[in-house]
Amino acid sequence: MDLGLKGLRAVVTGATRGIGRAIAETLAGEGVNVSICARHDADVQQALRSLQAKGIDAFGSALDVADAAALKRRVEASAARFGGLDIVIANVSALAIGQDEENWRKGFEIDLMGCVRLVDAAMPWLEKSKAGAVVAISSVSGREIDFAAGPYGTFKAALVHYIQGLAHQRAPQGIRANTVSPGNTYFPGGVWEQIEHGNPDLYQKALALNPTGRMGTPQEMANAVAFIASPAASFISGTNLVVDGALTRGVQL
Repeated sequence: MDLGLKGLRAVVTGATRGIGRAIAETLAGEGVNVSICARHDADVQQALRSLQAKGIDAFGSALDVADAAALKRRVEASAARFGGLDIVIANVSALAIGQDEENWRKGFEIDLMGCVRLVDAAMPWLEKSKAGAVVAISSVSGREIDFAAGPYGTFKAALVHYIQGLAHQRAPQGIRANTVSPGNTYFPGGVWEQIEHGNPDLYQKALALNPTGRMGTPQEMANAVAFIASPAASFISGTNLVVDGALTRGVQL
């Protein structure tokens, strides 16, 4: 299937490792020009070299998405570089698990408002696009109560509500909006590798919950994101696509 992504222009936040990196690499492999950001410039520059090697235009720099003004400038610079924007993917997360007030603040500013501000900044160009699409990376922790109940789960659930509202509001302009909710995703340096070594009991309990007997990979999540962001998914909007290997048991109604 041709996803129809070649030549489109995307912004991906948190794109130097894990799911975000896999998303950026997958889009670039489909011929998408990609603007990326993350907190550390050395990581951004390394990712840019890999993306540019795929023959597309890749652009980016270090950025804290909690800095609203800097995020807006980055989106505007990306649109100027590419001559517009078609896809925005809000992937970055504070991974705020603790219940203290600082974690609640981080989750709000980064997970939720980082997405809202990204969308607001990109909207003038999405309105002009013939393939405007927003994808926010939520989580199965937004669907069910698990060890991440608290700031992380709360704001991941809020993302689903926000994006579904956005889908309804922007459908007349042809702009689609969806969330992708990954299940437990394992990659080197990621949170589950840290848990595997730092809290092996929790790791084994989490692994045992999945009937596939394993965790997902960043590439499996990126494949879902690339499809739902693409023109091939032109009539899919307001959907929360769960990619978890049948981990969650609640029925989405």
